[in-house]
Amino acid sequence: MGSVSLLSTVARRLEGKVALITGGARGIGESTARHFFKHGAKVVIADTQDELAHSVCKDLNSESASFIHCDVTKETDVENAVNTAISRHGKLDVMFNNAGIVGVVKTNMVDVSMSEFEEVIRVNLVGAFLGTKHAARVMKPARQGSIITTSSVCGILGGFASHAYTSSKHGVLGLMRNAAVELGQFGIRVNCVSPYTVATEMSRNFLKMTDDEIRSGYSNLKGAILTPEDVAEAALYLASEDSRYVSGHNLVVDGGHTIVNNGSCMYDNPSVYGL
Repeated sequence: MGSVSLLSTVARRLEGKVALITGGARGIGESTARHFFKHGAKVVIADTQDELAHSVCKDLNSESASFIHCDVTKETDVENAVNTAISRHGKLDVMFNNAGIVGVVKTNMVDVSMSEFEEVIRVNLVGAFLGTKHAARVMKPARQGSIITTSSVCGILGGFASHAYTSSKHGVLGLMRNAAVELGQFGIRVNCVSPYTVATEMSRNFLKMTDDEIRSGYSNLKGAILTPEDVAEAALYLASEDSRYVSGHNLVVDGGHTIVNNGSCMYDNPSVYGL
């Protein structure tokens, strides 16, 4: 009986922790919310897709999973989401800045309007800044916490996505590193997780491909398929005490893609992207 109890304890890596996940209604965010919940966390999903988010919470069927409407481009919404996590659960241990958009994909910079560029920056970079800022606000007095932001292989490569998306993800890495330096003195860890192409609704719309086409055409690590659950597992590592001495790190989940020059540049192969 003691052995079973010990194994159960070890398996639940976020037992007693409170996590706020932006963009948690679908895709990587939804998978992470489910994964965190399975490992014992109280999860607050922050998203603009109310119906989907409520559905996830209902499926988890527990008071430990809840939803707050949040547009990450609005500071009042992000501040309210963090405050809601505190009021419901008394603390915030994990902030996962996951909300993001691809935006309009154009290979000619001249054709990109300022509003199209700014829209992506507002969601992907400003949203991450606001999430980091308000998580830090409540984590500093507690002198502990883990802040994670979803970046992308586009944060370390050029030519794989639009100018706006690539710029936003490079910016997220800089934000993470600066925040890690400042917040480390308060015991707060700040990291990024950078996945390669995952078969989600966002990537399907971006690449104009089916799930099978994405899985077969965008892989360096043969025999393995990247899923949202794989990214959720990486986020779990960064959220848990398993990574207690990891900060300022970009955890790349790409099957080795970024070390291979395989001619996937969208500017060389625009037809692959439906452009």
